[in-house]
Amino acid sequence: MYVDRQELQDVVPLRQIGSGAAGYFGKRIGDIVLGLCMLPILAPLIALLWCLVRLDGGPGFFGHLRVGRNGRAFRCWKLRTMVPDAEVWLQAQIAGDEAAAREWRETQKLRNDPRITRLGRFLRKSSLDELPQIWNIVAGEMSFVGPRPFTPDQLRLYLDAGGRAYFQMRPGITGLWQVFGRTDTRFDNRVRFDETYHCACSPGTDLGLLLRTVSVVLAMTGR
Repeated sequence: MYVDRQELQDVVPLRQIGSGAAGYFGKRIGDIVLGLCMLPILAPLIALLWCLVRLDGGPGFFGHLRVGRNGRAFRCWKLRTMVPDAEVWLQAQIAGDEAAAREWRETQKLRNDPRITRLGRFLRKSSLDELPQIWNIVAGEMSFVGPRPFTPDQLRLYLDAGGRAYFQMRPGITGLWQVFGRTDTRFDNRVRFDETYHCACSPGTDLGLLLRTVSVVLAMTGR
């Protein structure tokens, strides 16, 4: 999948591409202020969902290592959406199914992932599983808007695709990939989204992406 440039320019004016910067003055301050304001509101909801996830006996939260700004690894927090031994399930699935193995190599996701629990499927479709990342934002590891974080084992895939701008930014809960690419984008095409955002990062771009994120979440297109 590639970016629809006509739709994209509603959020990122094309004249800005290639002339912007990795961030803008006040971006981190805005993250802190908005994060601290939202935390008291989101905390009770996160606690309720944590209790529901815990009903199957596994942990309520899942902290997965991600690559952050300047290449530093950090633990990205989510509500757990998979069975506790998810990695074992994954290896068994791709070992016995060539189509699944090819899909995983290309997108780093499985359309029909047997590891996802019933509640987890709802949490992913509604994007509620990502609410705990509010703590990553307050801690300075993430931003509300930025590139989608990837795992350390995906680093070589990203570098081979020519990605460089990612490492100058904090990963975001939402961003160009999360709004325009979502789950139907080849992993190597994420570089295009990140390079574009790096060049056009501005308060207006971030506001536009935050507003579009609302419609994406309501459409429940997560997976």
